[in-house]
Amino acid sequence: MTTDLTKTPEESGTTAPEQTGVKAPGLLHWIVAAGGLATVASTFLAWTYTTEFPGDLTVNGYPGGLQVLTLVGGLLLTLLALSGLGIKGLRWLTPAGSSKALLFLAVGTLGTTWYAVVAIAAQLGGIAHWEPGAYVAFVTVLIPVAAASLLKDDARKPAKAKEIPSWAEILLIVVAFAIGMYAVTYGISTEYPELFIGYLLLVGFGAAALNKAGVMARISALASKNKQVAAVAAFAAAAVFPFTQTTDTFTVIAVQILIFATVALGLNVVVGLAGLLDLGYVAFLGVGAYTAALVSGSTASALDIELPFWAAMIIGALASLVFGVIIGAPTLRLHGDYLAIVTLGFGEIFRITVNNMDGDNGPQITNGPNGIPNIPALNIFGYDFGETHTILGVELGSYANYYLLMLLVMVFVVLVFSRAQDSRIGRAWVAIREDETAATAMGINGFRVKLIAFALGATLAGVAGTVQAHFQGTVLPEMYVFAGPVAPNSAFLLAAVILGGMGTIRGPLLGAALLFLIPEKLSFLKDFQLLAFGLALILLMRFRPEGLIPNRRAQLEYHEHDEGTDKPDVPEQRPPADPIVGTSKAGA
Repeated sequence: MTTDLTKTPEESGTTAPEQTGVKAPGLLHWIVAAGGLATVASTFLAWTYTTEFPGDLTVNGYPGGLQVLTLVGGLLLTLLALSGLGIKGLRWLTPAGSSKALLFLAVGTLGTTWYAVVAIAAQLGGIAHWEPGAYVAFVTVLIPVAAASLLKDDARKPAKAKEIPSWAEILLIVVAFAIGMYAVTYGISTEYPELFIGYLLLVGFGAAALNKAGVMARISALASKNKQVAAVAAFAAAAVFPFTQTTDTFTVIAVQILIFATVALGLNVVVGLAGLLDLGYVAFLGVGAYTAALVSGSTASALDIELPFWAAMIIGALASLVFGVIIGAPTLRLHGDYLAIVTLGFGEIFRITVNNMDGDNGPQITNGPNGIPNIPALNIFGYDFGETHTILGVELGSYANYYLLMLLVMVFVVLVFSRAQDSRIGRAWVAIREDETAATAMGINGFRVKLIAFALGATLAGVAGTVQAHFQGTVLPEMYVFAGPVAPNSAFLLAAVILGGMGTIRGPLLGAALLFLIPEKLSFLKDFQLLAFGLALILLMRFRPEGLIPNRRAQLEYHEHDEGTDKPDVPEQRPPADPIVGTSKAGA
């Protein structure tokens, strides 16, 4: 048996008792760290001599554009490698082991760097346009990948975290949410497709690396322990976004993401909790939007009335609720594919109906294909959402006003979802989802609880629709289709729930953000969106069928027999709390 050239943390006695016996070759960790530093150094060299490639990679001593992403990847590689060596003050970075985390991060940094230098050659006409820095980056980023791939698997169950003062826990939570919000803001604010692709590569592999290292579990445990602080920190981090923007360019995208995510969370009640496949859910968003447009004083409205926003929101939510009950009552005795077909038909019936209410093919109510334009800006208690306002010395434009309003609406939807999930009816939904026959045998009225889920999901979509109508300023039938190039539509909403993780709060929010940002930032995908999403879902079902942020039940179901599966360090009888709202995920 060979002896490592450098002592590992286990050999020096720095790990917990249950971690002894795990071997991590020290020399390879040092090589990864050295490769990470070399990769960092390469970003301070020019990668090309012309500014024709976006990001200005022509300056020595000042990284720009994609070089910044490579710089971040190199620094994280170095820190994780040193943590794997047991360097004092850094061991907290890898409580669950460093080998898999280093490999994921090394591959992500390699992908980001190689994408950058290959894109330079492809767009400018060959490697003749590379400067020495590009050659250095191309080679040095291989070093961490080669060394990390040779590391022995040192995955282990994390030792119990040391007790720290309450103020330190709160500070860590605030810092974690601040870093997360900065990463999201950076992604929304990317100005050209090359930077966004590099961002996706690094963030995707980086998040997987931190998860394998056990950092995500530690942060989640802290958030669960300090539920109220985590909720306030999450809201504050999101509320800061419009104050960091100088124009409305990216604020518009953020508002649309919030609308999309809010509707996806409503669909999660139907699909994620109750297990009902609804393919026409976007119609309920349309019902709320059209109702608000008709009663909000639009010059094109067939109803000559103008109600305050709170009244319009209540009427829009009630209209969606009524439609949900009307559609659900005769159809929810169907199961599986049959229910999906009926809901798909309802979505198309809604679109065709509002398209024909133009005075020629039907009553003059919705103006047919012309929709209802000129919906006035919101005015709540004298606060005009169409005007610019100065808050805390920062000028907030119209879209920033709608962002803050939509953020409050999302908080409301999250609270409703979490309370419903943890209630008696929420447990009944999960029981019906898992086995309707067994649930019925235990005395649960399956039809009743499914109808409640359908009605609640429709109501939440209607609430979001009332805000969307004022934000867009117009509503059109083409906005509420099953599938199309523009979100939200039923296919995108369902994909967001499945991609993020059914039955969770954070999952659909993340899925909705990804599915909106990717087409928005990568315009060349517009003609191939369904193909790209189909391939992505196939890969997801193969490698992570439980979604990006699964609940504990789904994770255990799909990976119960997998070796080395990361198991949450929480009591077996109760799923972990969701750090956004601080409530536990109830099982059946």
